[in-house]
Amino acid sequence: MFDWNDLRHLAAISRCGSTLGAAKALGVNPSTVHRRLMELERRIGLSFVKRRAAGYRLSEIGEALLDQVLAVETAVVDLERKIQSLKLDLKGTIRLTCPEPTVSRIAASGLLDRFSARHPGLAVEFVTSDRYLDLAEGEADVAFRSGEPIDARLVGRKICDSVWAIYASKDYVRQHGRPATIADLAAHALIGFDGIMQSHRVAKWLPAAVPGARIVCHSASILGVVSSVKAGVGIAPLPTTLGDAEETLVQVLPPVQELTRSWYLLTPPDLRRTPRIAAFVDCVLDDVPALRKALVG
Repeated sequence: MFDWNDLRHLAAISRCGSTLGAAKALGVNPSTVHRRLMELERRIGLSFVKRRAAGYRLSEIGEALLDQVLAVETAVVDLERKIQSLKLDLKGTIRLTCPEPTVSRIAASGLLDRFSARHPGLAVEFVTSDRYLDLAEGEADVAFRSGEPIDARLVGRKICDSVWAIYASKDYVRQHGRPATIADLAAHALIGFDGIMQSHRVAKWLPAAVPGARIVCHSASILGVVSSVKAGVGIAPLPTTLGDAEETLVQVLPPVQELTRSWYLLTPPDLRRTPRIAAFVDCVLDDVPALRKALVG
């Protein structure tokens, strides 16, 4: 009776309101969209749209059939994904590395649940570390990592920005007051970074921004710094994702531009072309808003 593929063009027009918008969404020429729409109406013998100077609107018949059209579109997309999954026989594990504090937020975002539903034969395994694991040497497959990529052996995409501000506990502020500027931090107890965190940008920024800083505690992990700040030991820079989530903490100074970096999704190029990693990366890029919320709030 008709080519079901023509329904994709009708659905795109219903969303975009014009053949130009539908063409961009589908990656074809506007003339193709117009031709497929005309062919659909010819084969069925009904008019699905009203043509106006400002664009297209669905006719009463188009509106009456739209839910079924969208249902067919969804069913076909699901079928194509299922066929592709069976074709590739996607099975195995993706080893994902990221800072430990982000694990619970990524898990809570629903991203991994949606990935599992799409590819039930694949599992994601977290490999957490406060140091950067060497993906090119096989320590992990994929990384969510903040900071501009410096390893030429990796490829990836920027997801969002990583923002840091200065935090103290509410008890600390009541007892010692709050700084008004970065320079005022010199008069306060500060928490520093030690161990594998010594090379982190914030560990280098603090002594440069606050000469003579009074460091009363060092920690080798971000979670350790968070715990020390919550205990009222001192003030420290923290990712706003973590600091703003703690009810007992207060942002005493706004985000520090020098500490802002970008979050990237990274993987070795040879792995990027493998079916299981390609499936995970594609799923992430389809779900960037959820991941962005998990990483920066």
